[in-house]
Amino acid sequence: MGLYLCIFDGDDELEGIQVGSYDDFHFFRNTVVTVAEGGLAGSRCPTLNNHHDSDGEWSPSECSILIKEIELIRVAFELSPVVDFNSQWQSDVARKSGIVPKTLAECFFDVDGEPLLDRLKALADRGKRLGLPILFQ
Repeated sequence: MGLYLCIFDGDDELEGIQVGSYDDFHFFRNTVVTVAEGGLAGSRCPTLNNHHDSDGEWSPSECSILIKEIELIRVAFELSPVVDFNSQWQSDVARKSGIVPKTLAECFFDVDGEPLLDRLKALADRGKRLGLPILFQ
């Protein structure tokens, strides 16, 4: 089962990210804990890491906080070495898209091969700007 993060305005879907499986998102968050939070989950990125990943939403006000957390993560990840991909689909997408990570930040992307941190930040920016939550589906 995959995790889809999206913004709806009524019945209209405005934007969404197919993150991968819940295990993939868990791997991403665990990497954030290790690299950006010094092993203390939620200490520097509570909006990202203290949210249950299978239901609910990030409110527009949480989107503002999430944007700051993503920038903190980006800095930490860009200074860190690459890791092996967590799933076969990541290897497949990387091969098809020509993705050869040089930093940890480049190891995480959505199912279309788009950088995950960029996609999450854009989604949070849009949620904040429009006053709409990011839904977990």
